[in-house]
Amino acid sequence: MRVTEKGQVTIPKEIRDRLGIVPGSEVDFVASGDGALLVRVDNPEDQNVIRDFDDWASRVKGTFDAGGMTTDEFMLWLRGERDDLHSR
Repeated sequence: MRVTEKGQVTIPKEIRDRLGIVPGSEVDFVASGDGALLVRVDNPEDQNVIRDFDDWASRVKGTFDAGGMTTDEFMLWLRGERDDLHSR
């Protein structure tokens, strides 16, 4: 995406559709360590709006259930066998 001289960007249609962003929707950019997140914030009833990526990450830490798999087992399940790695 390219930023215009006015500092504007176009949100891709797939993202707008997924987040329910329509003309008049309020969004915010939340800074994270490596970039920014786009967050829809036009629902005043939502008290759990993410304002800080690191805060969100700390809130969800440890909530993923890998079904007893180790990290290596999970990564193998997720990515599949790698042809570029050879056992020595």
